[in-house]
Amino acid sequence: MIQSNATFWLGVAVVILILPSIRIIGPSEIGLVIKRLSFKKLSQDNPIAFNGEAGYQADLLMPGWRFKFWILYKVEKFPWVQIPAGRIGVVVSQAGKPLPTGAKSAVYKESLGNFANLRTFLDNGGQKGVQRPVLSPGTLAPIHPVAFLVITEDRVYGLPISDEIRAQARKLGGKLTPVSFGLRPEHLRVVRIEPRAKNQAGEIVDMIGIVTAYEGDPLPPGDIANRIGGFSDVDSLEKDTSVTDHQLIETVLGSKNQKHNNYQDFQAFLDNGGKIGLQHDPLLYGAYNLNPFLISVELVPMLVVEQGQVAVIKSYVGLVTQDISGKDFKFGSLVRPGHKGIWQEPLRTGKYPINPHCYQAEIVPTAILTLNWAEAVSHAHDLDAQLKTIVAKSREGFEFSIDLQVQIHVPDTQAPWVISMVGTMKNLVNEVLLAAVGNHFRDKLMSMPAIKFIETRQQVQREALAHIQEQLRQYKIETPGVYIQDVILPPQLVKVLTEREIANQEIETFKKQDEAQKQRVNMEKSKGMADMQHDLAISQVSVEIKTNNARARIAEAEGEAEFIQKTGTAQGAQVRAIGMARAEAFKAQVEALGQMPTALVNVANALAEGKNKFMPEVLVAGGGGSVDGLASILTRYFLSQTQPAEKGFTPQEGIKTPKSGEPEKDKSFSSIPKPPASPA
Repeated sequence: MIQSNATFWLGVAVVILILPSIRIIGPSEIGLVIKRLSFKKLSQDNPIAFNGEAGYQADLLMPGWRFKFWILYKVEKFPWVQIPAGRIGVVVSQAGKPLPTGAKSAVYKESLGNFANLRTFLDNGGQKGVQRPVLSPGTLAPIHPVAFLVITEDRVYGLPISDEIRAQARKLGGKLTPVSFGLRPEHLRVVRIEPRAKNQAGEIVDMIGIVTAYEGDPLPPGDIANRIGGFSDVDSLEKDTSVTDHQLIETVLGSKNQKHNNYQDFQAFLDNGGKIGLQHDPLLYGAYNLNPFLISVELVPMLVVEQGQVAVIKSYVGLVTQDISGKDFKFGSLVRPGHKGIWQEPLRTGKYPINPHCYQAEIVPTAILTLNWAEAVSHAHDLDAQLKTIVAKSREGFEFSIDLQVQIHVPDTQAPWVISMVGTMKNLVNEVLLAAVGNHFRDKLMSMPAIKFIETRQQVQREALAHIQEQLRQYKIETPGVYIQDVILPPQLVKVLTEREIANQEIETFKKQDEAQKQRVNMEKSKGMADMQHDLAISQVSVEIKTNNARARIAEAEGEAEFIQKTGTAQGAQVRAIGMARAEAFKAQVEALGQMPTALVNVANALAEGKNKFMPEVLVAGGGGSVDGLASILTRYFLSQTQPAEKGFTPQEGIKTPKSGEPEKDKSFSSIPKPPASPA
């Protein structure tokens, strides 16, 4: 009986003392051992017991069956720290050496491990506070819940010791969140910089990350951003006279992020001279595990210089300003790349990861720009957004509205000079061109009558081009053209001009109608000529034939006249010779016979030689004998010569006229020579 009781009580003791001391730790859990009783005490700055002191024990219970006497030890289960994909874990140490004054994070060494072994961490000089490395996505580690707090996006691993943090937890219902530590959930995510992302305006652009460090030595006086090593490399290159501005630009914009793994190794960043504040080198495309307590990233668009543009750089960091523009340039200063000021060499077509807080890029179009002084604006740029239609008055007071286009061109090599003088392209348009163009047209229009302005529009346009070219030449800007697009005339003038133009058009209409009638007459004439063309052709041929016949007759007559002339001359010479001979004979006869007998002899000879009938048709009888008969015949002959019509007698009858060229055969009374005159 006694033995049975002993066995019973032994069983009860086992159940009461042994079974509660057996701890089952799950596969993804750890057991935090809390010692209830001990004669040793913890140091005031250390909440964890390493030498059997009462309190939180340094050694954790790993997954499995573990024995801890429940009367002496209490065991609390905590999950392993697990970091999901796309998230990071920030470690805050509650054990270790205190941070130096002014330090915001604990120094990290590789010997400290990955925070899974508390003893290793403390033995190698681990410090309290925010740890510089972060737990990367996918981490699964049995981290001491009292020694370290691990902050993730959706929860906080560990058991806070600080009264302040506990108070924050109580406000949130006993659950710690990133907000309890001054963080937002998005701060515990992997920083992603994508090649094409939306900016604040919703535009799809290339992005870069601008980094600000919250710990490090202070910046040198006058600097606004930290560049690892400063600009000593640029200074060394400048001493070589063969180094070009392009090489200096590549050096200045070259990133040194490889020295600290793109700010992910914050300890390396500080060891290489990284300083607090804005960082010169941005982050490019990629994903980065950055400690939100030490690093913040601002996403900004990358500088993109398109074809037909250059970017003039205004540098706020770098070596001291050394003006190289010359004494004659009074509008600012130009410097070599790497110095503070406006770089004399612009950036050309390309993409540049430039920190906009360190460098201001002024995009200058190098193609020909068209600026509209009108309600419409250019779709290629917004430089003329503030330009409006020019309103001016003529000398008579008529108000005009003028739509104008001005083309300007900035040579790429002159772009830094232009920006140094005007500041920005908008200033160039709104401050320089607005005054030069608008005032010129107002002054020009007020100095001339409205009608003259309208009539000499082309001349006004040429004068405006010359004026604007002269004005912009001072700013090293070319002006290819100035064009008056539209002129809105006052209604009163429009009415007058319209009526005048209608009158002019009517005049032109009348002229055209007159020309049409004349053309109609010409057409009718041409039509008549065409209808008579057949007869005209026959007439022309007939004229030609008659002309040719006339020419032939003229030629024949001329030949015959020549023949007659020659023949007549010869016959005349013959007749003269005969006459002279006869005259001499007559003279001899007269001397021998006397005048009357000589005449009768010659009459008788003529009658004898000719064919005329010498026997009278009417015989006159009388007492005169034959002499009387002959006298009668002669008397009849002479009467017929004086009165041929009355007697019906033709003296030529029976006389044959010889043909041309034919010798004369017959003689008539006309060939009878007259007797010589009787002597006085």
